[in-house]
Amino acid sequence: MGVIKLAYTALYRKFRPLTFSEFVGQEHITRTLKNQIIAGRVGHAYLFNGGRGTGKTSAAKVLARAINCLNPKDGEPCNECEICKGILNGSLTDVVEMDAASNNSVEDIRQIRDEVNFLPTRAKYRVYIIDEVHMLSTGAFNALLKTLEEPPEHVKFILATTEPQKLPATILSRCQRFDFKKISNEDIKKRLKIITNEIGVTISEEALNTIAVLSEGAMRDGISILERCIQDGDSEITDEKIKELVGIPKFEYIYKITNSLLEKDSEKALEATQEVIDDGKELYNFLWETIKYIKDILIFKSQGKLELYSKDEMEKIKELSEKTSKETLFYLIKELSEMENDIKWSTQKTIMFQAGIIKLTIDKKEHGDLEERVEKIEEKLESGDIVAKAPQTRYQEPEPTAVPKEKIETKQAKPKVSMANITSTEYWPKVVNNLKTKGKITLFTNLMNTKAVEINDMQLGIVGLTAFGKTVVEQPTNKLEIEKAIVQESGKTMQIKVEEPQNIVQKTSNLNFDIPINIIDE
Repeated sequence: MGVIKLAYTALYRKFRPLTFSEFVGQEHITRTLKNQIIAGRVGHAYLFNGGRGTGKTSAAKVLARAINCLNPKDGEPCNECEICKGILNGSLTDVVEMDAASNNSVEDIRQIRDEVNFLPTRAKYRVYIIDEVHMLSTGAFNALLKTLEEPPEHVKFILATTEPQKLPATILSRCQRFDFKKISNEDIKKRLKIITNEIGVTISEEALNTIAVLSEGAMRDGISILERCIQDGDSEITDEKIKELVGIPKFEYIYKITNSLLEKDSEKALEATQEVIDDGKELYNFLWETIKYIKDILIFKSQGKLELYSKDEMEKIKELSEKTSKETLFYLIKELSEMENDIKWSTQKTIMFQAGIIKLTIDKKEHGDLEERVEKIEEKLESGDIVAKAPQTRYQEPEPTAVPKEKIETKQAKPKVSMANITSTEYWPKVVNNLKTKGKITLFTNLMNTKAVEINDMQLGIVGLTAFGKTVVEQPTNKLEIEKAIVQESGKTMQIKVEEPQNIVQKTSNLNFDIPINIIDE
């Protein structure tokens, strides 16, 4: 005779609250519902709104049992009578659960509309629990509207959603709305402690704290993480085990990369990135964790306290926070977030990752000098402070000779060089966007604030590149990509050259001076 194996029940279902008193973090809702049941003032339609895993569906099931229970006590279901047991095991057809994500058509709602006219078979009320109700189609909402407005006395509706803003106002106005809050970390830890005691598992305080923080206010997520940790049969759960299972990179990696960025140490940064790559970590996730870590340093610098970290880790966070400023941390978060977005769509994730990290180790002052110099020159050109002047050299006045009048007038002219001489080509922004469309994000980010000027029919000068941007653009493969984009957007075959603004002014000027031009930076 073969052994009959019972179906496995997920922990979050096994430990689903069976009464209102078992809910944590939603006392403002359970108290009101119990008072309505005790007073006999149960509404005909409810809307339970809140984030995932906060207890909406569980509360709907408890409410369905409580209003039909044969032996209710203080507004709670007994869970022992035949009605309660029938609802719990799903054999009672008077309580209907429907997932609107997969049953969102007009026909599905019309079936409910036809059924509500029939009396319940055994229970006092026929209850319809519609989960993810915001997924219903417009036609389905219209079909539900009349029934929801004036249902028979024996029918109750409980709607659940994570996005109430997607529901028509006509539906919202016909329901009693209850907003489920995110569950606090302390409440999640208390519940997890109860579950681990019941299943005979030991869990450290640090591990409980880590699960609570990773849950982000969703009790179901916390229980699911706990379940993953006990799948290998180990009766002890540690903080390290949780971080390994959920894919959080080792703290040492994140600390090393952050420290090297703050110290502007390219060599250490490359070593740290190589360790991450060799360990097989997903770069996108690693970047997200690094951004989160730098954000935590910023919070610690502002508030002096943090969750999730051990004592040793907090010492390192304190050390990092003391060696940097809030402005630097903001800058790193912004730049890493942009890099994270670029990597997401890139086919060369490793190259993008390493190049981006190296770029951040270059001191802002180092690669900012050129930008400041360019801005200063542009300001002077616009204001007219930079003028063409002849070099002041001593010479003996020559004997007067006959000079054509036109020549004299030309020599006397000393026009000023203005920004009109540096006008970017119309197609250059299209070229830059073309590179972005092709996924050449490194090129795009370095060229997005530049200008380009046609020096002649064969050459295009690029102005405004940073020091790092120059090294990127001057790589042969990158030059080829830019030149291809120029052909595509302008129809011209051009060779690109990285130019200083002064050179562009001189090369593209239509003025023919007989004297040398010295740009004076006063």
